[in-house]
Amino acid sequence: MFFRILCGLVVMLCACLPTGAQTMNVEEMDSIEIGLVTCSPHDEVYSLYGHSALHVHDLRNDSHWVYNYGVFDFKKPHFVWRFIMGQTDYCLECYSEFHRWVKYYTNWGCQVDEQILNLTNAEKQRLCQSLEENVKHYPVYRYNIFFDNCSTRPRNMVERCLDGKVSYAARPDYRPTFREMIHACTEGHAWTAFGNDLLLGLRADMETTQREQQFLPANLCYDFDHATVVRHDETRPLVLRHVVVAPLRQQPVSSDFPVSPLACTLLILIISSIIFVIEWSRKRTMVWWDAVLMLVTGLPGLLLLLMFFSEHPATSTNLQILVLNPMALVFLPAVIRRRHTRWFTISLICLVAFFIGGIWQDYAEGMELVALSLLLRYWIHRRHDK
Repeated sequence: MFFRILCGLVVMLCACLPTGAQTMNVEEMDSIEIGLVTCSPHDEVYSLYGHSALHVHDLRNDSHWVYNYGVFDFKKPHFVWRFIMGQTDYCLECYSEFHRWVKYYTNWGCQVDEQILNLTNAEKQRLCQSLEENVKHYPVYRYNIFFDNCSTRPRNMVERCLDGKVSYAARPDYRPTFREMIHACTEGHAWTAFGNDLLLGLRADMETTQREQQFLPANLCYDFDHATVVRHDETRPLVLRHVVVAPLRQQPVSSDFPVSPLACTLLILIISSIIFVIEWSRKRTMVWWDAVLMLVTGLPGLLLLLMFFSEHPATSTNLQILVLNPMALVFLPAVIRRRHTRWFTISLICLVAFFIGGIWQDYAEGMELVALSLLLRYWIHRRHDK
């Protein structure tokens, strides 16, 4: 998921000059409106989850400032390695051209909503000062796709400035896992969903809290609409009004890779089955097919092994490493030379554990078919080694 999902994200609007909201007295905050802006997804893989930002509007002179926590530079040295290890740094940038920022999304046909927040003058002042403090002194933060991203950062900034506590209205019978929410966003993008599922581990299949679900901008937008600010015995709605800045329009749709992951893994199983029948009748194993399967599963296994040491919160304890097993590369030379090896017994143990682990972890599409292909290799070697 993660390279493709994030690599395109938001190094946009480079021409917008980063300025900030000027420091104002509490009384002058009457002219200030602050809103949470939510942009719906579009078809590009990096935007399948939508986007959030904070918008400060000075009504006196029609000045605008957009505070965007979704900026990163993928041209930095060792970006791919740092991303794999969960060490990607994002930053907050401030844009002075709100309408130009919105136009980027409207060109994609996205809907852009703004929720004008129901804040007191003192709360507006604190929020503006905090945003400016972030821009000047703490613009860089360690990005975390589920727990610290362009959606959770604006939420946290708003919550911290309030004289009171935000109470989010509960969503009845809505306890999805991170993986289920990701699937909803990647519908129609089979290979993106496959990449996501391949890298996500057990943590992604646990039920989420309502607060955790707010890593998706659409969920945060919904919750803000139904939230109240509670202070002592007084309550007020968090959102003063909800404005559709730009309506949803027809979006360009790019074609996905024509062959699905399921079709590819099914093809592997069919070839393995045909080879199994030929080997059974001729009483001779085709070592070249062992080598192909060991490379096809072992090389991706190296990536999964790295993800065990990553700072990404939901990639460790990934049971798919039992099928995409990097140990296959260690035993590959012995298998090619037809030497006696314990690899196929080790593989059997791993595959049994993989199928049992399916009780708790939702695997990438077709992974069970790959596991069945490997089971056939164990069975034919067991027969011929007798």
